[in-house]
Amino acid sequence: MLELVAAFICLTTLLTYVNYRFIGLPPAIGVMVTALLFSLMLQGLSLIGFPGLEERVEGLMNQIDFNDLLMHWMLSFLLFAGALHVNLADLRSYRWPIGLLATLGVLIATVVIGYLAHWVFALFGWNVPLIYCLLFGALISPTDPIAVLGALRTANASKPLKTTIVGESLFNDGTAVVVFTVLLGIIQLGETPSVADTAILFAREALGGIAFGGLIGYATYRMIKSVEQYQVEVMLTLALVIGGSAMCYELHVSAPIAMVVAGLIIGNLGRNLAMNDMTRRYMDGFWELIDDMLNALLFALIGLELLLLPFNWLHLAAGGVLAIAVLASRLLTVAPAIVLLRRWRSVPQGTIRVLTWGGLRGGVSVALALSLPQGAERDLLLSITYIVVLSSILVQGLTVGKVVRKVSTQPE
Repeated sequence: MLELVAAFICLTTLLTYVNYRFIGLPPAIGVMVTALLFSLMLQGLSLIGFPGLEERVEGLMNQIDFNDLLMHWMLSFLLFAGALHVNLADLRSYRWPIGLLATLGVLIATVVIGYLAHWVFALFGWNVPLIYCLLFGALISPTDPIAVLGALRTANASKPLKTTIVGESLFNDGTAVVVFTVLLGIIQLGETPSVADTAILFAREALGGIAFGGLIGYATYRMIKSVEQYQVEVMLTLALVIGGSAMCYELHVSAPIAMVVAGLIIGNLGRNLAMNDMTRRYMDGFWELIDDMLNALLFALIGLELLLLPFNWLHLAAGGVLAIAVLASRLLTVAPAIVLLRRWRSVPQGTIRVLTWGGLRGGVSVALALSLPQGAERDLLLSITYIVVLSSILVQGLTVGKVVRKVSTQPE
């Protein structure tokens, strides 16, 4: 285990350095691109008769349970770190578009993408059951804020756009995981759960996550307020994430949602009422470092997954078609929500374009795909998911800043 951790931290650090020194892409995207190039280099060396290094890296990759690592640990840290810097007042102001996109938007996207995938797979001659296509729709629905936040900051995105994109991304992971779990249960058990059972599962995961996150977040806030030593206060937040995540899985409530709620409490109540300037400075520095390191590791792992996936040219073609379909489904979920919102409030010009193009797919989708049961459908869906995620990060992630800069901030 120590060898594995050491190898990936060293490799990720080297990839980060290469991107910063020679490539110059945004950090998360740049690390992934560098890891992709590294993977292609290893495959090239194997083709010309030097397979040793590729086999060594593949051996290390096979020791990593990507789904468990991301969904049970890394995601909690990333969501907590992201929520720390979200203003709760801003979140309340844009709660309707965020709520619609993070709940109903995920459900609509799951159905639309599922049926489009079923049609595309049939077009390529693959007989994939509709339930697996809907499962693909659920796992590819959640958006990932990590790769787009830097571009939004440099492009000076307006507060409504930035708050909506970040808020949706923080909460839709939990919704997507619940939908994915229900559909996966149908496949594994061979029977469709009742509406009541589905509602109970959703309420336990989502509402339970909100309640538990609020409880541990408020308790930690009170503990932080009672001390005046930044080392202890930072350690309390670290214990909150590690211990809170472990307890969520024991209680069968959503850890992602709980960590978002806890992060909002610490980042607002804690920051304003329980921390002095020194604590704020160290708290921000600590969680910014954790965020950057885990993002680098995550995107390096995404790039290195190329070594393990069973690709062929048909997969690449189908993945390209479905990447366009996923983008179209994003437009179909964003546009009605924003049009409905315009009945009650002013909405900046270009909001639909930016929210559509800024809805990147990322590590959560790959992790969910890796948790699929073994079978022919798993290999196909995993390859397609990887292609869609790569195209989303590379194409949308590198151009969303330009889209933001082109739109006006004046109400339509």
